[in-house]
Amino acid sequence: MNSETMLQKGPILMRLLLFTVMMSSMSALMFNVVLPQISEEFHLTLAQVSWLSSAYTLIYAFGTVTYGKLADRFQLKSLLTFGLTLFAAGSLMGLVSQTFWFALLGRCLQSAGAAAIPAIALIIPVRYFSPEKRGSALSMTAVGIALGSALAPVISATIVSFANWRWLFLPSLLILLLLPLYRKYLEHEVKQAPRKFDWLGGSLLAASIALLLLGVTNRSLWYLVIGLATLSLFIVRIRTAEEPFIQPQLFRNKKYTIAITLAFLISGIGISLYFLTPILFSQVYHLGSNWIGFAMVPAAAASALLGRKGGKLADLKGNSYLFSVASGSLITCFVLLSIFTGISPLWISFFLIFGNVGQSFLQIAMSNSVSRSLPKDQVGVGMGLFSMVSFIAQGIAAGVYSIVVAQGPSVHWNPLNVDPNSYLYSNFYLVLAAMHVGILFFYHLQFRTKKPSVAIEH
Repeated sequence: MNSETMLQKGPILMRLLLFTVMMSSMSALMFNVVLPQISEEFHLTLAQVSWLSSAYTLIYAFGTVTYGKLADRFQLKSLLTFGLTLFAAGSLMGLVSQTFWFALLGRCLQSAGAAAIPAIALIIPVRYFSPEKRGSALSMTAVGIALGSALAPVISATIVSFANWRWLFLPSLLILLLLPLYRKYLEHEVKQAPRKFDWLGGSLLAASIALLLLGVTNRSLWYLVIGLATLSLFIVRIRTAEEPFIQPQLFRNKKYTIAITLAFLISGIGISLYFLTPILFSQVYHLGSNWIGFAMVPAAAASALLGRKGGKLADLKGNSYLFSVASGSLITCFVLLSIFTGISPLWISFFLIFGNVGQSFLQIAMSNSVSRSLPKDQVGVGMGLFSMVSFIAQGIAAGVYSIVVAQGPSVHWNPLNVDPNSYLYSNFYLVLAAMHVGILFFYHLQFRTKKPSVAIEH
């Protein structure tokens, strides 16, 4: 590929990706607002209907690493064509669904197609931008996620105010309009001779992810045991296969391993901002789906407006600086929520601004760090695995949150919170704040005395 041509097409592709990621983010989050409503309609528990989010995340997780793996063998435009078409098909199925399980199947198809987006959104900045400009490029993806987060509750609230929740599948069909532009601007890549694809290894990885997630969400020891056994078989497989699904040397890269471990923890905590908040507004403040959507708008809008600032900070002052700023913002958010949950929902909307902006900045810092830790021939599968780990964390965390919410509060940990109706959420946010303090402490302990070439670097 001509490097000059790639540099010219890079900004155009990132603008397309911004809109694509926005639509994908909207699709992932729009249903969180109506989970209580769907639970009532089908007489299902909150944990059961949460599979509209959990199943989406589960397939998304495995799909991102699969598309990342395939991106090292096939043209990006071919993978994106397949993914966006499947995404639209799932949206159409959900739109016409009459039962919960048919709607869930539509969400699964949506997810199988949408999984192409995060993998390719992380690969294009690496292939079309130089390292010193990569932070700004990656920030456009973060802006797309933030815009989707901002629009999701607004569009969701608007739609459910006059139509059935199934119409939430309709906006996703617009993503097909971008396909001709991608096919025009994506360069034809010179690929190496096709290698054998390790379907057995991929199947073992998918099975282990599904079983472990089922074990957590259903509190089933058997699922967990079988999932761990399947994961062990996957590890044996990648160590013995001639062309393994994931090269074992990827995990011998210390910078990469530390970064994806942090990404797992950060994503699991971060999903609380999008999954737990609608339940909080519904159970504590008794807001309807439309008001829940509007209450979440300010935080997502602030994240969208400041997203590019995060990318510029990463390029100018390094990922370490951005990581610290983002962690501080998230800790502030969770401490305020832990103390003041139960007061006016307007204040909760304001506190969430710190959390959403911090989470957006952390996504930029982690994506930039991981991309710099990988050799060029491992970018596809490495960035796909990074996305997969993040989405697995979100799926597990969502399952855990729904289980704890269903059980209700048994203790009260924060004496500064005086509203008995919000003790459960106060405890949640206190624990999440403490976890982020631990992550930040570990980060500084691990990296402050080392050279800038470590995993999360200047």
